[in-house]
Amino acid sequence: MIAVDWGLTSFRAWRLAPDGTVQDRVAGPFGIRALADRDFAAVLGRAVGVWRPAPVLMCGMIGSRQGWVEAPYVAAPAGLAAIAAALAPVPGIDRVWIVPGVSQDPPDVMRGEETQIMGVTAALGPGRHVLCLPGTHSKWAVVEDGQVVGFRTAMTGELFGLMRAQSILAPLIPEDAGDDAAAFEAGLACVRAEGGLLHHLFGLRAGVLLGRLAPAALPSLLSGLLIGHEIAELAAEAREVHLVGSPALTGRYARALACFGIAATRHGEETAARGLFAIAREAGIA
Repeated sequence: MIAVDWGLTSFRAWRLAPDGTVQDRVAGPFGIRALADRDFAAVLGRAVGVWRPAPVLMCGMIGSRQGWVEAPYVAAPAGLAAIAAALAPVPGIDRVWIVPGVSQDPPDVMRGEETQIMGVTAALGPGRHVLCLPGTHSKWAVVEDGQVVGFRTAMTGELFGLMRAQSILAPLIPEDAGDDAAAFEAGLACVRAEGGLLHHLFGLRAGVLLGRLAPAALPSLLSGLLIGHEIAELAAEAREVHLVGSPALTGRYARALACFGIAATRHGEETAARGLFAIAREAGIA
């Protein structure tokens, strides 16, 4: 089969053997935002046409209202069976489906992350587990016996980008500001101080103006501050968190969790491929 993770800015595809082993892969910056003509069929054909006529299962924002075909959300709690039963076929093209997202009340949604979660459930085993999928919109999910029973979203990555590029901090940050581990940990430590996130954010600017903070340290301080507040609010009671995502992001979150005394287990980037295979097998298309 062909597994595709198609997001707003990126496209990743894998050719999978009958046992789910990755035989080949392709990736590119042709996310759905980049396709002004919305010719999704042409992009898919150029990317994986040589692998066809194998069945194709896609996840991510390709199934959103901005994408090719909207795949309606299934309500949590949801596991493999519920997700596989709600696959949305792509009209006009043979054997191509899109994975639905997952919703819950109070209102929250995920699209793409549910597939990554399904890709790690076998490794988690039975019982209750806390997962974090860090990113532009980080997802914190509780999985019980393979079911996503609840989740919460934190706009940490998006807020970091906005604060760094468009806030009152932006003019203070030098172009060559790099990663500063000590500053990142200092940002994490700020979370324990009084005042809350909004006060702490302004404190970064005040610290530079008063000569107490180096401008080059601002990005790492800001990152630590935002991630620290995210963990304090969404993972305070967790003893262990399973991190799913890129090595850079999961590594940063693992460092942050350690500062809060929380153990972390990191899972690789190809969880989407494993999840797509598991969903396809449940649906009888692989």
